Amino acid sequence: MDRTPFEGPSRRHVIGAAAGLAAAPAVAAAADAAPAPPSAKSGQVDMTLNVNGQTRRGTMDVRTTLLDALRDHLDQTGSKKGCDQGQCGACTVHVDGERVLSCLTLAVAVEGRRITTIEGLADADGSLHPMQQAFIDQDGFQCGYCTPGQIMSAVACVNEGHAASDDDIREYMSGNLCRCAAYPKIVAAIKQARGRMPAKSQMGQV
Repeated sequence: MDRTPFEGPSRRHVIGAAAGLAAAPAVAAAADAAPAPPSAKSGQVDMTLNVNGQTRRGTMDVRTTLLDALRDHLDQTGSKKGCDQGQCGACTVHVDGERVLSCLTLAVAVEGRRITTIEGLADADGSLHPMQQAFIDQDGFQCGYCTPGQIMSAVACVNEGHAASDDDIREYMSGNLCRCAAYPKIVAAIKQARGRMPAKSQMGQV
């Protein structure tokens, strides 16, 4: 008499199921022992930042970068988020007169220091900074996305004394990338502005 093969679960399935049941209590215990997720306010700190000569206050996560603080909390959107890894220079701002990559700088680390963004580079009466005007005169931008960081870095390049020659300009502006490849016009703009900028420009005075 022919017998129909047994079609129930295989030995492998039975052993696997048993192992799973045995492990279940341990998994449950681990879940019970896991710490509760942090509350929404965990890690939040009150910050006071000096941005473009104004005192700005806000409550942010202690891990907030200066770039995110400016853009997401203080409505200063001129500084752009390009790579967010410190590679493109689009987020360049000045802190106490020195250029920094705001995407790599914690906001909490610059409390009490002078922060200047592209919005604060012009004079109080609205007159453009010589570097801003030079970028317009020399058509030093195309899509414009990298331009705020280019201008901030260009001002620093001149103030640091690194704009004496085309080679120097290219070397000390190499951290600012332009996907539109407007580099010759950027060099021309820096050369135009370097003789029209005040001794220390605004980067150390704001």
